[in-house]
Amino acid sequence: MRKKLFRFAENAKRENIIEPGKPLFDKIKGNWHQLYFKNERPITVELGCGDGEYSVGLAEVDRDRSYIGVDIKGDRLYQGSTYALDNDLDNVAFLRTKIHELDKFFGEGEVDEFWLTFPDPRPRDRDIKRRLTNPRFLKVYQKLCRPNGWFKFKTDSTSLFDYTLEVLENEFPVNDLVFTKDLYKEEELLKDHHGIKTKYEGIWTAKGEKIKYLKFRFKENEGSNDE
Repeated sequence: MRKKLFRFAENAKRENIIEPGKPLFDKIKGNWHQLYFKNERPITVELGCGDGEYSVGLAEVDRDRSYIGVDIKGDRLYQGSTYALDNDLDNVAFLRTKIHELDKFFGEGEVDEFWLTFPDPRPRDRDIKRRLTNPRFLKVYQKLCRPNGWFKFKTDSTSLFDYTLEVLENEFPVNDLVFTKDLYKEEELLKDHHGIKTKYEGIWTAKGEKIKYLKFRFKENEGSNDE
């Protein structure tokens, strides 16, 4: 508990963590370029970023893009925030919120690309609506992403991966879908990852678990409109 309290106190001081109680928290929607990054570089959002390993990894590889890791757990965001500060990564930020409230913090078309890495598979049938690749979530990502923007998804869960492919085939049509159920045998798709591997991915691959990966482009959202 002491460690968490320390991290929460540190987070409150940090400009690269946007969370409740900070001025930008209520102003950032539609204004990431102007109010935070102060540039017009394309924005990549990592959903459920946890410790932010992918967010900071991608930010290190490509300084010409801006990255935002989103997670509700502040003690985990502290990890990514610390790495970013220690390594002078001014092209990455962290947003503390729940994924189902994402549209409160991004304007329509503001995001250029989404990453979803190793989310909770929510295996029980009663939790289908909570899966982050459920159509209700995909529609939100589509609204916030620029037309033809990329969505990239990586998981160790076969059941969640199969569910997602089923959704894309039957309920949520997309463009340019590419997928593999054994990522580390696909040289071309591996290039998307720049060698970045999370701690848990390392654990699963060491146990012989195959990593599944897919990417697609969102179709233009013809029916979207702001409330």
